[in-house]
Amino acid sequence: MSDIKPIYKDVDSVVIRFAGDSGDGMQLTGTQFSSTSAVLGNDISTFPDYPSEIRAPAGTLAGVSGFQVNFASKDVLTPGDAPQVLVAMNPAALKAALPDLVSGGTIIVNTDSFTASNLKKAGYTSNPLEDGSLDGYTVHRVPLTSMNREALKDIEGLTNKEIDRCQNFFALGLTFWIYDRRLDTSIKWIEQKFAKKPQIVAANKTALHAGYHFGENTEAFQVRYRIKRAHLEAGTYRRITGNEATALGLLTAAQKAGKTLFYGTYPITPASDILHFLSTYKNFDVRTFQAEDEIAGIGSTIGAAFGGAMAVTGTSGPGLALKTEAANLALMLELPIVIVNVQRGGPSTGMPTKTEQSDLLQAMYGRNGESPIPIIAAQSSADCYDAAIEACRIALRIMSPVIMLSDGYLGNGAEPWRIPDVDSIPPIKVTHPTEPNGENGKFLPYKRDPETMARPWAIPGTPGLEHRLGGLGKQPETGNVSYDPNDNQQMINERAEKVARLANWLPEQEVYGQEKGDLLVISWGSTFGATRSAVQAAIADGTHVSHAHVRYINPFPRNLGEIIGNFKRILVPEMNMGQLVVLLRAHYGTHEFIQMNKVTGRPFTIKEIREKIDSLLAQG
Repeated sequence: MSDIKPIYKDVDSVVIRFAGDSGDGMQLTGTQFSSTSAVLGNDISTFPDYPSEIRAPAGTLAGVSGFQVNFASKDVLTPGDAPQVLVAMNPAALKAALPDLVSGGTIIVNTDSFTASNLKKAGYTSNPLEDGSLDGYTVHRVPLTSMNREALKDIEGLTNKEIDRCQNFFALGLTFWIYDRRLDTSIKWIEQKFAKKPQIVAANKTALHAGYHFGENTEAFQVRYRIKRAHLEAGTYRRITGNEATALGLLTAAQKAGKTLFYGTYPITPASDILHFLSTYKNFDVRTFQAEDEIAGIGSTIGAAFGGAMAVTGTSGPGLALKTEAANLALMLELPIVIVNVQRGGPSTGMPTKTEQSDLLQAMYGRNGESPIPIIAAQSSADCYDAAIEACRIALRIMSPVIMLSDGYLGNGAEPWRIPDVDSIPPIKVTHPTEPNGENGKFLPYKRDPETMARPWAIPGTPGLEHRLGGLGKQPETGNVSYDPNDNQQMINERAEKVARLANWLPEQEVYGQEKGDLLVISWGSTFGATRSAVQAAIADGTHVSHAHVRYINPFPRNLGEIIGNFKRILVPEMNMGQLVVLLRAHYGTHEFIQMNKVTGRPFTIKEIREKIDSLLAQG
């Protein structure tokens, strides 16, 4: 033990980024750090940033993998605008992340990786550790690779490659010391993850302790930072990603409806984790099916819905394009399915591991013919749970496909989630007819509920309820094939009406701040955190600005037009080129909608939105 007495400093929050080659385990390191912080009661928000290439050349900028976490003693809604601390495992990681680091920030750098070869791969012409380019930062030079090898040298049976794979836990242990984190959560994870590989357990635990003790015994790290517990609502919390929350929301909805959950899908970044997560819940009557392609995925979902299951498929933008025709068939059949779209950068293959919100108009109009589908968008990683339940509830209420929009930022990001009392979640009422509903003992598959306009959901094989479904034009009520123009008009009107009527059932739009004023900021989806934080800061500074976050996009909340009419100007930040603005102008075209667009593959920062707010208000 060191005789050096550490100095403790209390801080409200810290933003730290772990960065290294895609093989350095930075995602695991960040996940373990954020999980431990959540266990300690901090509020957290994370931003994993993966390389788009499956395996970019080691040591290059294209191969840098980063994980940013904001952990705090107060409520945080974003992973932070810029890291205050950077853990860089190699020169490429330093070069890629340095422009984001705050002025005067702290850098913990693995000096062993700063070889001539690695410097060249990263595009350096000189060593930044020696040329003075880092003089404006606090730099801690740590020979991390060699120290990790020394710590693990007595563990028999490990290859050099396996030893070096543990150096991320050395870095994790060091950061645990600096930020007064305990080791037990990560030790428990190591023991469970590698239970069948005792040598790997010993190696990772040894590396973790070695990094921690290096901090403890090094004078440069004797200033330790303490972040107190956040004042969160009382309850039991766990760290959850948006994809995990979506999966649990779907499972909960199926249980509340008394239904088997069927999830038929084709793996696609960044939605695949929903499939992986749900596949572990067979004990809750969850059936997962990995299809050979996107079309088969939604096709299986339609079949499952016809059979009476709570049927869901997941995808991203390119996959939604392939599912379009079958989604329209589900709309024509009027079967309840949920399509989860975890959006990513586009167009085409685009940037598969980067985030974007550019599928909104695709979700709204990306089908042939008049084909309205309800759309709901999650606002945070934890909110994906509630959004998934709501999507299922809507689908079952009106017998229609529903699109739930998430994105890579929400799906891969994590935050504390208060585990709900499932008994307090209202049940989802589902009825299946057992008797004919027409004259002379006939069953009319498209005879509508007078309140919801939903058609009856008859289970195949129910005696007396034999009926025909298909994608051709239909006769009202009977569903028989019809090319009568009046029949087609009526069926299109009825399908549109049942979506429009949802506005009378869905909650009204809320406004944060004043109900009337000069400037209203409207956000949707994952722009919630940065927008709300910017508006909160502006209001705290005496600025008159309000915020409305739109959750329901089709249909819009019934009072949204009234709210918009109470403000002179409307600012709309979107991670696309203005797609919500297109819809707002179509509905409320007499108002001034100001676009704020970003398609860099990265979410908005609080600073960006705050500066735009201040600029608009300064114009008068």
